[in-house]
Amino acid sequence: MAKNFPILVLACLLLRPATAVEFWVAPDGNDANPGTPAQPLASIATAQRQARELRRLNQVGTDEPVRIILRGGVYQLDSPLFFRPEDSGTETSPTLIEAAPNEQPVVSGGVPIQGWTKAKGKIPGLPSAARGQVWVADAPKFGGRLLEFRQLWVNDRKAIRAREPNGDTLNRLVAWDKTNQAAWVSTPALGAVRHPAQLEMIIDQVWEIAVLRVKSIRLDGGKACLTFQQPESKIEFEHPWPPVEVGTNYHAPFLLANAIAFLDSPGEWFEDLAAGKVYYWPRPGEDLTRTRVVAPALENLVRAEGMPDRPVEHLAFRGVRFEHATWLRPSEAGHVPLQASMFMLDAYRLKPKGTAERPKLDNQAWLGRAPGGVTVANANHVSFARCRFEHMASAGLDFQSGTHDDLIEGCVFRDLGGNGMQIGKFADPGRETHLAYNPADEREICTHEIIANNLVTDCGTEDWGSVGIAAGYVRQTAIQHNEISHLPYTGISLGWGWTRATNCMRDNVIYANHIHHVATRMGDTAGIYTLSAQPGTVVNENSVHDIVMSPYVPDPDHWFYLYLDEGSSYITVRDNWCPAKKFLKNANGPGNVWGNNGPMVSEKIKTAAGLETSFLDILSP
Repeated sequence: MAKNFPILVLACLLLRPATAVEFWVAPDGNDANPGTPAQPLASIATAQRQARELRRLNQVGTDEPVRIILRGGVYQLDSPLFFRPEDSGTETSPTLIEAAPNEQPVVSGGVPIQGWTKAKGKIPGLPSAARGQVWVADAPKFGGRLLEFRQLWVNDRKAIRAREPNGDTLNRLVAWDKTNQAAWVSTPALGAVRHPAQLEMIIDQVWEIAVLRVKSIRLDGGKACLTFQQPESKIEFEHPWPPVEVGTNYHAPFLLANAIAFLDSPGEWFEDLAAGKVYYWPRPGEDLTRTRVVAPALENLVRAEGMPDRPVEHLAFRGVRFEHATWLRPSEAGHVPLQASMFMLDAYRLKPKGTAERPKLDNQAWLGRAPGGVTVANANHVSFARCRFEHMASAGLDFQSGTHDDLIEGCVFRDLGGNGMQIGKFADPGRETHLAYNPADEREICTHEIIANNLVTDCGTEDWGSVGIAAGYVRQTAIQHNEISHLPYTGISLGWGWTRATNCMRDNVIYANHIHHVATRMGDTAGIYTLSAQPGTVVNENSVHDIVMSPYVPDPDHWFYLYLDEGSSYITVRDNWCPAKKFLKNANGPGNVWGNNGPMVSEKIKTAAGLETSFLDILSP
């Protein structure tokens, strides 16, 4: 196999025709306008419908792209943009959604919060240190209803949901009572919490976290006993992996969040749902009479979804910025993920061990998929070029299933609550996650995908067990020349299933990526991580460095530059630079080949990893 998986050449990105059908859009436009540069439309959805109608009526030439050109400014959505098969282009007549030259359009799923005033009088539960410091506004409405949200951005900087303790400090569990599904803690601040209505506990579980909604608090001297809401309580106390470790030498760390009693420092906020108010303590230099404050309202900003027999085709996004996507499931059902942000719907230990397919399996789990702000399913020849995915509650971009021949290139993924991007199946709710995925209809498999020259940084801000690039059951997919940094867990994760059994994965490539300053919060982690059998897969010429463990992990030495985990088979790992030979081969299957990995790899390979020259500009804010 060649060392470099060829960059996919998409005709829709390279065409420069003499003519094209154009619809111009601007935030200050008017949907009654003709959609010209001088008289633009106001909404992307209107331009999309008009383009669709032209195609329906066969009024687009076979060699004419349909271009929706977005002027700079914020396009505040009230529902997701939905691209259906009827919006498809062709190889010679693609559908393009692109920024106007030298302009920056922002597609936002957020709602501004306005009308801030200095809070006056005594606010029940507010700490004395915050009195005279906190500002208040009416909670926004969306779709005629009060908007509940879990994130807040102030001038594009993420604010802190009121928490205890502050900063990067964590408290430690005193005891973990599986029988009674209770946690014992020693946290004096709990004495100021009048009732647990919105209170949450976030627990560090080695390579993942759990978000548990508190049901009750019982104070007992200097300790407190917490119980939790269902369904997450049952799942949390029954699942064996990832573990909540409480022993002689280690007590799992945690924090508490979302109580007005914890709003005690600049940058923190709290939404009082019962009163319909939002409280915020401004950081130095923030003037809430002029500052832009945004809460996320939409879970998806864009959905491109077809059917296996009728996919979305030849759709391209260029230079568009996607911002402010929400995810409220943790507020509604908690969040207990297994790995890479994929959350458990049911999970427990098997006694005795074994299933028909896996005689030695010690646990079962059924998973849900955390969402992406932009999602693609049953589509092909879809591209995102020089786009930005920022300020979201979960993943930035999600290619779910049934996709092929797609390109993600030159994009920025920053300030995301979950995975930077995720691609391929992980586990459907009806499929036990340890069973190999090998569908009879191979059209389900994400195939021939290119993820190249992207910057992925500051992701996993909500779920610390998230990764930069999460690829599940994918085939002939190349992840190359990306820069991946400042993440709480793993940089690139490729594969799923924890099994040596035959599955749909093969011929994937992780090539020439620059991965650094990852694993800043979690343990059992790596720069590059693989799972399950993947014949023909190659991991080569990557540069991985600067992995420094958090003081809260149970084993500060259990991290690796390269980590082939359970079932990893038929994978070639060669010519990867890292400052030491710190690798793990855990419960691997047959056929893996390792060669020339470590500090002896040439300087040329080391310096060539990461963004190629023509994409270095995306490193700038």
